[in-house]
Order: sequence, then C-alpha cells, then structure tokens
Amino acid sequence: MALNPLSHNKEIKKGLYLVPTPIGNLGDITYRAIEILKKSDLILCEDTRVSGKLLEKFQIKSKLLSNHKFNEKKNLPKIIENLKNGQIISLISDAGTPSISDPGAILVRECVREKIEITPLPGASAVNTSLSASGFSEKYFFYGFFPSKLKDIQNDLKSLSNLDSSIVFFISSKKFNKAIPKIKQNFYGREILICREMTKFYEEYLRYRVEDLQIFDEDLKGELTIVLSEKKGVKKGSLLLSESDKNEIKKMIKKLSVKEITHFISRNNDVPKKEIYDYCLKVKNEI
Repeated sequence: MALNPLSHNKEIKKGLYLVPTPIGNLGDITYRAIEILKKSDLILCEDTRVSGKLLEKFQIKSKLLSNHKFNEKKNLPKIIENLKNGQIISLISDAGTPSISDPGAILVRECVREKIEITPLPGASAVNTSLSASGFSEKYFFYGFFPSKLKDIQNDLKSLSNLDSSIVFFISSKKFNKAIPKIKQNFYGREILICREMTKFYEEYLRYRVEDLQIFDEDLKGELTIVLSEKKGVKKGSLLLSESDKNEIKKMIKKLSVKEITHFISRNNDVPKKEIYDYCLKVKNEI
C-alpha cells in the first residue's frame, strides 16, 4: 500500500472528524490527528481540563467545547448548524477513540441522518492495544463498560459466556474485585488478561487462568481493560471440581438429592455431570 505524505498546505474537507487521542502516553498521537485538530474550527471534548493539556502540548489553538454525556443532546442542534455552515469540527474523548464507550454516538447518528460528511481517523484504542498483547483469538466481542449493579453484571456475564471468541470489556478496579467470583463462575477453563495503566509508566499486564483468579487484597488502581480468551476446547472429563464447588456440595448434601445437586452445580461451570454426581455419592457415603 502506498503511503500519502502529510501536506500541511492541503485543504481538508469540511465536516465532522473523529480523532483518537492517546490512552496514556501523549507520544502516541498521530501526525494527522495533530494536523486535523489544528485546522478545526471547533474541537468537542469530554473535559476541557484534560483535553487542554493535550492541546497545549502540541500547540493547538483551536476552540474547545465541553461535550459530555450530560450535555451532548443540548449541544447537538448548534453543532449540526455549524457543520451545515461549513465548519470543520473534531470530536475527541479524554482518551482513545471517540464514540466507542465514550460520548459521540448521538452526534454521529445525527450527522448520518443529515448527510453530513464524517471522517474517522485511526489511532489509539484500549481495545486493540489489549487484544494485541493477549495472545487470544483475533475474533473478539467488545462489550464496553459493565452496568453499575452486580446483579446486572452477573446476567451479562452469563450471556457472554456462550460466546466462543475473545471478549474485551472495561471495568473500574473497585468493581472488578466484586465481579471476580462471577467471572470464575461463568468463564471456568478460559484465560484472562488484566491490563492496567496501559502505555503509562506503571503499565501492567496480569495473566491468569480464570479458575486461579483470586480477589486482590487491594483494588487495582484506575480503569481496567479486561480480555477473556476464547473457549479453550478442554476435553470433556478433564475439568475438575473447584474447592468452592466441593464445599458447596458438602453444605447441600443433607438437604438436596444427588440429582438436584448435580443439576445445580453443572449450571454454573463446565465440569462433567458424572464427575459432580460421583463426588456427591462420595460425600454422601462419608456421612
């Protein structure tokens, strides 16, 4: 593929530009992103304090307008009017690619409806960065951020567990610790990559088998990007009951039948029913 050299004298077409910004290291911004931002009549951003530092670093003098999830609907009519009047407007987020788990989708949809030119730029993405380091399947499903309630997280994880692909999602460090038991319950047999502080000085990539994952003594700081592997094709009969499952069986053995316990435990993991049934009989005989 032939590469087109940058030409700072070349006029750029009017319309909306979706400009990715670094997810941590400011050195990851592209030359083209800087060029577009400098030529923009207006830059829409989440937080002017965050984006102001980026613009100052690269001597970008374009006007900034705060455009976050609480005011983007209110801003929409004026932005569309400016675009129709021939302005060049760029949309950025605090970090990464705008309108992907960040504000912007509402504006993009309206531009599509109004037949306004939309130009997306390639660039920084926590999704691609984490997935490229995972070693998991290149076929992936991106979920985004999990809901706030733990019950809703459990429902979503259960649904996602049916996918035989890599799964990428964002989650706060505090919420992740609470979600670990649910992740172990739904993704037994897979691998997991925990990415924190990506591209920054203290970046860290933690790799585990899901069944070995334990709640961290202290919350991992910051926002995490999590990658779960595809199903690993573990042969039937090779999975073992976890200690937590064994303890659960011991608690239930006097209250429920072996058949009922087997059905209950098998719903939450991939351990063969025969292994669960045999362990139930063993515990029952020891009583």
